[in-house]
Amino acid sequence: MTKEIENTQLFTSIRELIEQSRQQIAVSVNSTITALYWQIGKNIKEEQKKNSRADYGEKIVHTLSAQLVREYGKGFAKRNLFNMIKFAEIFPDFETASALWKQLSWSHILILIPIEDPLKRGFYIQMCTHEKWSVRTFRERIQSMLYERTAISKKPEQTIINDLELLKNEQKLTTDLVFRDPYFLDFLGLKDTYSEKDLETAIIAELQRFIIEFGSDFAFMARQKRITIDNRDYYIDLLFYHRRLKCLIAIDLKIGEFEAGFKGQMELYLRYLEQYDHVEGENSPIGLILCTGKNQEHIELMQLDKSNIKVADYLTVLPPQKLLQEKLHKAVEIAQIKLAQGNNNHE
Repeated sequence: MTKEIENTQLFTSIRELIEQSRQQIAVSVNSTITALYWQIGKNIKEEQKKNSRADYGEKIVHTLSAQLVREYGKGFAKRNLFNMIKFAEIFPDFETASALWKQLSWSHILILIPIEDPLKRGFYIQMCTHEKWSVRTFRERIQSMLYERTAISKKPEQTIINDLELLKNEQKLTTDLVFRDPYFLDFLGLKDTYSEKDLETAIIAELQRFIIEFGSDFAFMARQKRITIDNRDYYIDLLFYHRRLKCLIAIDLKIGEFEAGFKGQMELYLRYLEQYDHVEGENSPIGLILCTGKNQEHIELMQLDKSNIKVADYLTVLPPQKLLQEKLHKAVEIAQIKLAQGNNNHE
C-alpha cells in the first residue's frame, strides 16, 4: 500500500511537470509565431513606402501572398498578410510589440487589431492580460461593449491613461476600471415579472457567469448576510470581496428605478461592515445598488461617490446592438458635457 501511495504521488508530481512544460512550450511557440508575423508586417510596410503609387502596396501583398501560400500554406493568404501589416502599423515600436506578444496570442491580437481608438485598445489589452481572458471571452467582452460600460470610458483622457498605466505597472485596479453600467444579466433567464428574491436566487444559481460579468477579482462571500443593529435585523442581498481593491462589496438588488431611500440603507450597511467586518489592511467597503432604472438627477444631488456608493442599471434581456450603442454613447456624451462644464467653471 505504501509503495502504491508513493507511486501515485510520484505520478502526480511528474504529470504536473509535464503539463507545466507543455504550457511553457505553447507560450514560447505562440510568441515566436507572433513575433514572426510582426516582422513580416513591418518588412512589407517598409517595402510599400518605397513607392507612392496607390496600387503598389496592394500588388506587393497580392504577389507575395501567392508565393508564400505555394511554399508555406494558407496561413500566408492575402488577408492574413494585411493583418500582419496592420499589427506592425498599430505597434511600430519593437519593445511595445514584443511585450504584447509575450502576453497575448495571435488570435487575441486579431481581435484587437480592428479597434481604432488607442485608449479603448489599451483598456482591452490591460484587462485581457490582467484577467487572463480566453479568445472567446475576449471577443464576448468587446461585443458587449465592456469599455463603454465601464466608468473609466467617461473620464478625461489623462485619467484613463493614468489608470491603465497603474494597472500595467503596479497591477492596481481603480474603481473606475471595476464597476460598469449597465450590467448584463440576460443569462439569468428571468421572465417579464419577477421579484428581488427571484433575481437573487437566479444570480446564486448562475453565480459563475454573474462573477464573470462583474470581473474575475470578485469573490463571493455571502447571500442575505444578516447584520443586527439596535436589536433590528437587516440583510445585505449579496456580499463580495474584491481582491485587487482589497475591500468588501455590498450589493443591493432593487426592482424599479433608484429611490433616495436606497442611499441611507446602503450607507448603514457600509458603516456596519466598516465597524464590525473590517480586517486590518483592507480598504473601506463599497456599495453597489443595482436597479432596473436610474434617476440621474437624484444620483448627482445625493453625491453618492462621496459615500462610496455606486448605482448601475442591469438588463435581464440583452438589447439590440444598435440600441445599446445609442444608450452608451449618450451616457458618454452627457459625461463629456458635464466635464466641459466643470472645466469652464474653474476658468
